[in-house]
Amino acid sequence: MDKTILIIEDNLKNMTLFKEILNSSGYSTIEAVDGKQGIELAFADKPDLILMDIMLPELNGFQALKILKSEAKTKAIPVIALTSYAMRGDKEKALEAGFNSYITKPIDVGEFLKEISTIISS
Repeated sequence: MDKTILIIEDNLKNMTLFKEILNSSGYSTIEAVDGKQGIELAFADKPDLILMDIMLPELNGFQALKILKSEAKTKAIPVIALTSYAMRGDKEKALEAGFNSYITKPIDVGEFLKEISTIISS
């Protein structure tokens, strides 16, 4: 498989959980704790997929996505929004903003891996 996933998540418990699930499923991971660091890592490492929390310090998920999608070297990288703020209309708002998919927290591990596999292999 050998696909690299950048996880941008400021909650340490969530970061550890996502990292363990992905690593045990054969993915390599790199981690960032805020939007600014996430963008820097995306530019430097060009991951195959980015999992990004919406509520982040420095730059929120929407601001970081806008920067990633405006740069030639990162605009083709699929980005999945991760959020615990699942209000009616949020998914549509995220997809309209350019996220490739939307996963709510707490995650369902089976659905989480299925969604990642679908996006990363498309």
